[in-house]
Amino acid sequence: MLINMIDDATSRWFARFVSSDSTAENMNLLESYLKKHGRPLAFYTDKASLFQTAVKTKRDEPGVQKDAVEMPPTQIGRALRELAIAWIPAHSPQAKGRVERGFLTAQDRLVKGMRVAGVTTLEQANHYLETEFLPWVNATLAVAPAGADDAHRPLEKQHDLAAILSQVESRRVNNDYTIQLDGKIYQIGRQDIRTGLRGAVLRVEKRRDGSVAVRFGDRYLRVSLCEQRPQLPAPKPPSPARRARRPSQTSGWCKNFDLKKSPKIWQASEGSGVNPESL
Repeated sequence: MLINMIDDATSRWFARFVSSDSTAENMNLLESYLKKHGRPLAFYTDKASLFQTAVKTKRDEPGVQKDAVEMPPTQIGRALRELAIAWIPAHSPQAKGRVERGFLTAQDRLVKGMRVAGVTTLEQANHYLETEFLPWVNATLAVAPAGADDAHRPLEKQHDLAAILSQVESRRVNNDYTIQLDGKIYQIGRQDIRTGLRGAVLRVEKRRDGSVAVRFGDRYLRVSLCEQRPQLPAPKPPSPARRARRPSQTSGWCKNFDLKKSPKIWQASEGSGVNPESL
């Protein structure tokens, strides 16, 4: 996929092949442009989700008129604001016709040139683009600007591109001076703990090199990745209470029997005809 930037004053191209039209790839190209040319006054793009957060609407309300709601900026939109670069959305393909015509040229001349050069990989495509095609297209199609002054502004000291061109999120500090990010726990260094830090909202920068930077106000904090907290086993549900066993009822057949008042064996045998000597 080709990402192309065309200067409005001179029609010069600044392009690169990427594996996908993602936020990170656009930030990589933007960083290269800023380091080479400086900060332009504005970028004029389409209204893709990379540049604008769309308002979600329900399917059953296609024609309902609602008040305009200011949506939070995308990561690229936030980065442009921090760089003091305006963003102008194009409302139709015809509004950015120069870029559209440029893609037609690329589909013709660039594709044919890479086929002749035997380009088969992304690295070879970018090498051909930078050494063959861009020098040709800028020498052929570029024009002299109407004014001699360059509207690009230089990068200043506060423009830390590694911090600005990153994915920025907000996290709240827990009571144990930790923050959670992407299912991981980061511990703030003891030497950076200050009054008001607990419960504060921090700026967390997920940078393109894979590192994480945490900022409180205008100061960066040292953080370290913690091991996952062991998950405690779920408590077992209480077993149902056993019913108290009632004492078994004893038989009352001998309730009024008194052994002392009972007849002697020989007395009992006289009436039964049994000889007591045989017992």
